[in-house]
Amino acid sequence: MMNSTNKKLKGCGFHHLSMKVKNLEKSIKFYEDLGFTERVSWGEAAKRTVLLDTGDHNYFEISQGDPDQVYGEGVFKHVALRVDDCSEAIEKARKAGGEVTVETREVTLKTEKPIQIRIAFFKGPDGELIELFENKDT
Repeated sequence: MMNSTNKKLKGCGFHHLSMKVKNLEKSIKFYEDLGFTERVSWGEAAKRTVLLDTGDHNYFEISQGDPDQVYGEGVFKHVALRVDDCSEAIEKARKAGGEVTVETREVTLKTEKPIQIRIAFFKGPDGELIELFENKDT
C-alpha cells in the first residue's frame, strides 16, 4: 500500500485512468510494449476490461468499446483515486460540493481470483467524473 500525504482523504492517491478503446487486444499489446503489465481482467468479449499496471501500482483500465465508434484521440471515462475509506471520502467529496453519482458500494471483480473492492463516484466542479477506489490488493 502506498503512503499518502493527503490529510483529508486518508490513503488518497492515483489508482487508475479508465478509457474505452476500439480494439482491446491491440491496445493491450501497445501498452505491454511500453512496459505495462496486465494485472487482472474481467468480463466477456465485447464487455471485457483489463487493468494494466503502469508501474508502482498505477493503472490504466481499458475496456472494449464499439469498434465502429469514432473516438478521436481517445475517450477517458473517469479518473480513480485510491482511498483507505471510501465511505468517509465520498462524504468529504459531498461536503466539498461534489455531485455524488454513485454512493459507496461493494463490488466483486470476477477475475481468476475474485477481488473485492469498494467504490463511489462523484462529479467535480466542471463535471469531471471521479471514482473513489478502496482495495488493499491493487
